[in-house]
Amino acid sequence: MSDSFRAAVFIIMSGGFQDAYTFCCRGEVFANAQTGNIVLLSTALFRKDWQTVLKYLIPVISFLIGTAIAEFIHIKLKNYEKIHWRQIVLLFEIILLFTVGFLPDRTEALANALVSFVCALQVQAFHKVRGHAYASTMCIGNMRTGIESLCAYLRSGDKKILAKSMTYFGVILLFGIGAGFGSVITTVFGYKSIWICCALLFISFTMMFVTER
Repeated sequence: MSDSFRAAVFIIMSGGFQDAYTFCCRGEVFANAQTGNIVLLSTALFRKDWQTVLKYLIPVISFLIGTAIAEFIHIKLKNYEKIHWRQIVLLFEIILLFTVGFLPDRTEALANALVSFVCALQVQAFHKVRGHAYASTMCIGNMRTGIESLCAYLRSGDKKILAKSMTYFGVILLFGIGAGFGSVITTVFGYKSIWICCALLFISFTMMFVTER
């Protein structure tokens, strides 16, 4: 079930929501798109704007640490039978994002670090859907593979390849919906709007108790 599209729906929407959240109400920092953060970090570095360098360096480092932690959880708990290791990751994400909702504006650096950490956990733990490698927190790789698969279908006429392409375009659409929804909700509810992500992730968490047929 952890690789099923139905469980991935809420994880993907959460990924888009998190990016919109940190950009719209946490100082225009990208939670997921570390490429953007590195560009802004490098620009500030060459301008010797050290405060801005630190602002974008924190989520980048946090993302790297989160990736390592997710892999550590996988290695240590992949054979744990009572609960799937990916569900443990989801619970960890939910707890951290719930905490972020309480952090005031003077702690934006910490809030962005925690959200970037969560995004790293998510992208490392959930990187396959229907057997296809994908990213639940960014779009560029999904766009490339979606178009590549579509071109392969046009050459071969193989409907399985078409289904693969549609899976990637579906992921991109869901991410966009999550981001758009997040941008609207954050203007209304502010910092606590991140709790919507907690609800989305909890849905996926409960769905993973069901065996995919």
